[in-house]
Amino acid sequence: YMLILFVFFLYRIQVFVIPHSHMDVGWVYTVQESMHAYASNVYSSVVEELSRVKSRKFIAVEQEFFRLWWVNVATDWHQKQVRQLLNEGRLEFIIGGQVMHDEAVTDVDDAILQLSEGHGFLYETFGVRPRFGWHVDPFGASATTPVLFALAGFDAHLISRIDYDLKDDMQKNKKLQFVWRGSPSLKEKQEIFTHTMDQFSYCTPSHLPFSNRSGFYWNGVALFPDPPKDGIYPNMSLPVTKETVELYAQTMVDNIKQRAQWFRTSHVLWPWGCDKQFFNASVQFMNMDVLMNYINTHSDKYGVAVQYATLQDYFQTVHQTNLSWDVRGNQDFLPYSTEPFQAWTGFYGSRNVLKGVARRASSLLYAAESLFTRYRISYPDGPVQREWALDKLKALRWAVSEVQHHDGITGTESPKVADMYMEHLMQGMMGAEELLAAIFLLPNKDFVVVSDSGNVLEQHIFVYNPLAWNISTYINISVAYALAVVLDDDGKAVPAQIQQSMESSTVYDLFFVVELGGLQYRKYIVQFPQSHCDTGSACGATHVARVVKFTKKNVSQWKRTGRKLLPVLNECYKLMFDQETNLLHSITDRCEKMRVRVQQDFWEYEANGDVHSGPISDNYIFTANGSAIPAYKSVAMEIVAGKVVSEIRQYFYREEEDKNHTYSVVTRVPVGFEGGLACFRLEQSYKVGPLEMNRETVFRTSTSLKNNRTLFTDNNGYQMMKRTYKTFVNNTIARNYYPMVRAAYIQDDSSRVVFLGERAHGVASLSQGQLEVMLHRRLWNNQEWNLGYNLTLNDSSVVRPVLWMMLGSPSALSSIYQQEALELQHRPVVMPIDQPREFASRDIPVVVPQNLHMQTLSIPGWNYSPDHTQHLHSLNSGRPQKSEIDFDRILLRITHLYEEGEDPVLSQPTVINLKEVMRGIGEVTKVQERSLTGTWNISDLQRWSWKTNESVRKEGEISPFNCVTIYPKEIRTFFIYFK
Repeated sequence: YMLILFVFFLYRIQVFVIPHSHMDVGWVYTVQESMHAYASNVYSSVVEELSRVKSRKFIAVEQEFFRLWWVNVATDWHQKQVRQLLNEGRLEFIIGGQVMHDEAVTDVDDAILQLSEGHGFLYETFGVRPRFGWHVDPFGASATTPVLFALAGFDAHLISRIDYDLKDDMQKNKKLQFVWRGSPSLKEKQEIFTHTMDQFSYCTPSHLPFSNRSGFYWNGVALFPDPPKDGIYPNMSLPVTKETVELYAQTMVDNIKQRAQWFRTSHVLWPWGCDKQFFNASVQFMNMDVLMNYINTHSDKYGVAVQYATLQDYFQTVHQTNLSWDVRGNQDFLPYSTEPFQAWTGFYGSRNVLKGVARRASSLLYAAESLFTRYRISYPDGPVQREWALDKLKALRWAVSEVQHHDGITGTESPKVADMYMEHLMQGMMGAEELLAAIFLLPNKDFVVVSDSGNVLEQHIFVYNPLAWNISTYINISVAYALAVVLDDDGKAVPAQIQQSMESSTVYDLFFVVELGGLQYRKYIVQFPQSHCDTGSACGATHVARVVKFTKKNVSQWKRTGRKLLPVLNECYKLMFDQETNLLHSITDRCEKMRVRVQQDFWEYEANGDVHSGPISDNYIFTANGSAIPAYKSVAMEIVAGKVVSEIRQYFYREEEDKNHTYSVVTRVPVGFEGGLACFRLEQSYKVGPLEMNRETVFRTSTSLKNNRTLFTDNNGYQMMKRTYKTFVNNTIARNYYPMVRAAYIQDDSSRVVFLGERAHGVASLSQGQLEVMLHRRLWNNQEWNLGYNLTLNDSSVVRPVLWMMLGSPSALSSIYQQEALELQHRPVVMPIDQPREFASRDIPVVVPQNLHMQTLSIPGWNYSPDHTQHLHSLNSGRPQKSEIDFDRILLRITHLYEEGEDPVLSQPTVINLKEVMRGIGEVTKVQERSLTGTWNISDLQRWSWKTNESVRKEGEISPFNCVTIYPKEIRTFFIYFK
């Protein structure tokens, strides 16, 4: 009998019931609407119910909602109970970021930002540091996310949305759990155990065989805009009573046993919750308490034992089994499909304007953070009030973090939520611009003033380089005068070019060359002579460029193409344009004397909007209703030959007789930058929209490369992934689309064509030598779900994205495209300032080697002690916590841009002396290495080791002499202090 009992307990299924609420920071309803309708009630009622019964537990995920509740709603009693529940391990913060960030179209810097924002609050307030991922809803999984979570100190990760056919195969073979080595360079050093949710995902199975209501959701469905006064919500599950308890128990046990067969251990993670749940935790726990007690009382009958659990409870138990786990390399889970005709690749291009503003806000934040840090160290008691400045930065940090939500930057939200994100981003950007202006002195409304030296109109321009590299490039400003002279801060004329703007006959584009050290600014004075200007004077440095117009060419009249070719050259490239078509014909790499046939034009996919006629495209899903078709019937061209930049303007007309063009692309060819990075970039600015309804527009580049339809795209700007073309029974076009965040390229043995972006897009290589970028989508359909939530993507905007194109040998471009991508993302900040008062900028630039990037330089403003024991003592002392902000603690992140073996020189480990590198800012007195989000002293961080047959490489080290060896793809985080 004892042996039978032992065997029963040995093989009994142990069930971890994890109460949770999935709370979208946006999507259908705004944050404010969600707080009012349900989110505040989740935390209030959960804290109250956990305090009543000691066995109850709950996991909290998105920090934006929790922080709003903590500051604006929670009573002193609630706050006291939260601390108690955290100490008891019954309330657990999971992920800990501001949001559950999207994984396909977010940039790595922004993913780190939102994680750091949440972690900083949690550690400062409670002394807790999240240890587990819970990415249950992002639409596909990036291989970058597990690397970031490992660097942040996580012990395990959890994902859910992966291809339906792949998940089915993993379930059948018990492969849903594995050790993920997301970086091919970091390998086992930053591996993480990963649990993939089964086919039921993160929601409790709602079907009840004995009821027409959903099951296990006793509080029903949240009501908007107001909670019901009588507490009766729609679709409340049948209560657990004597009559229903056995029916509920059997339903739950059947589901548990079904899930158990898909995993290697006898431990089942059973998520209890779904979207917008636990707004009435009382009725939830009251029913589940009875049900779980009944199952445990009849455990011998059911063969299962159930318990409330946090994610730590589950992962700790699995870890203690000491099993050996399969290793997954750096493959990601993108793209993601839920059915044969439901490829979630449309959102890579949805709401292009929001994607662009989100990245622009991120870049402005990056610049403002480093400039304020420099200012603060140079002028600790300077005229810019430090608390005011930090508030401006915090507002933009919050907005940039918020929009990284998986229904934010993805473009899958309702219009009013998109408006909310835009409003928060624009307000945050205005605040950051106020801070930048204040550093140099607030400007007047009219930037053009009469100088004291004579009747000369002039404008002061400050240009700041936020990158820790020396750069030479050009900038472009719009001016109202046909002639201008640009002087640098030494009074010397700089090369400039002025020309008629393509946007307006009363506006001129002024381009001029800027050369800036790392993290340095320079002042330029733009003068507008109002009388004749002698070319022998400073005026001679400004080239007045003329616009040459070419006859519009109709596609129907194209004859023998390729005979009348017009060259546009710089020191690196020769572009040939076909005067028969007004299209690009070829590009020659002048350094390697390599010519590639290149044609570029706009195409459209026509989407189906009637669910009764076939599969549809929407915010999320791209379903190609046949191949793309050319989006134009005639093309016009203008060329501006310049001495700073040559410009080719192409206008595409939908119909031959159209007076106004539908699309345009302006290609800018930098001139005079031989030997510099700027020489290699061909800047292309597009104007697309408003689109016709149910159109998805792509910019297609067709080349002579033999790439076999193989494409390379980046994972969040962190690492490149090889994308081999796959053929499917259905939906092959859409399932070969991938997200491009910073970079994508095609190549063959001798040539590579690279595109770099300042916002995310969807990209594909559907034919030999071809790369297409989806620039815009406008969709409507009659699917009831989409109409009910207003998710049809009727986006009538005009979008103006920018791509940089580069061409060359694979080896030549491998050494520069990462740096070029960052120079596009973080272009110099241009600030017109009237009568500026400069703060003294040291002559020494802040420069890191070419293969390293200064990813973060900021004053986070946290007030916790970096000593964990001291911080916990302060929190537990009962004394009011010091609210004084630490302005002396600087957060520094440096990343290695290259993979192992990618470049013979630049892929090598690089040693830098932080004290020497930062000398241009001030004298470093102390350096402490931290975890990715800053909450761990790296020497204290001991992550769980999961058993595989691989050895573990030693962690990177920092010597007492401030010298750091940074290995390929490492991201190293430090607290540094200055004298």
